[in-house]
Amino acid sequence: MPASIQSDQFAQLSNGTKLHYASAGQQGKPLILFVHGFPEFWYEWHAQLEEFGGDYFAVAPDLRGFNLSDMPADLSAYKAKHIVDDLRLLAQHLGYEKFVLVAHDWGGAIAWNFAIALPQLLHKLIIVNSPHPYLFMKALATDPAQKASSEYMNWLRAEGSEAALAKDDFATMENLLNGMGKAPAPWFVGEVRAKYHECWSRGLTGGVNYYRASPLHPPTDDHPGPLKLQLNPEDFRIKVPTRVIWGENDMALPKTLLDGLNELIDDLKIERIPEGTHWIIHEQPDRVNRLIRGFLSE
Repeated sequence: MPASIQSDQFAQLSNGTKLHYASAGQQGKPLILFVHGFPEFWYEWHAQLEEFGGDYFAVAPDLRGFNLSDMPADLSAYKAKHIVDDLRLLAQHLGYEKFVLVAHDWGGAIAWNFAIALPQLLHKLIIVNSPHPYLFMKALATDPAQKASSEYMNWLRAEGSEAALAKDDFATMENLLNGMGKAPAPWFVGEVRAKYHECWSRGLTGGVNYYRASPLHPPTDDHPGPLKLQLNPEDFRIKVPTRVIWGENDMALPKTLLDGLNELIDDLKIERIPEGTHWIIHEQPDRVNRLIRGFLSE
């Protein structure tokens, strides 16, 4: 029987940020934190909350800038270190010193940073279609195919992108969800579509500010992005047991981003889903749940 979800909860963090979150299960059981990406919100993980709320305290926050969480006006507030701090303080607010972190897309970018900076706070790290920051930086700087695949990031970074995304009842937002697969997304209909529109109507600036605040984007004449970074791969080593689920039919994040991942992670397993797109969590929720449960039981 699926666990029931409570979706009307807020945490006032000690750094001044108020995060909205949904949860399933009993506080006191092991914490598993699910972190969404762009252009999503906590509801991305509803099938996982229902599945894992039975034996975990399963929590899915809206990241700062999204949906019902605070939306700071200052662009610098969207740097990864501040969002990592939000997750640390959220776990602390919930009464936990250590937890399992599951994340997708931008949530995954934050989760990689979290595992690098604060490995002592994580039991395990589970990533879904989100590239390791060192490998992504290298690909953006040197791989023409990756630069072309990621060109949408520069469009999102541009002034006024949020207005363009909202135009014609969020037509471009819907194309992001449909177009990053090979065909219209059958999961994005009815009640789900309505929930996403409700979320987007609360504001899109916070979401696109993640792109604007990040140095990881295709280089341009005005913004060299990764070309100006001189990074040591050892500074990006992951010492937490890590499992990666990757839909290989991801148009923006191709499977080549997995190449070399084993050299940066001490304990790694990768599960490839050839037919899965960037939105594999929605396409095959039961399979994703089985894989997560398998990782947790190892």
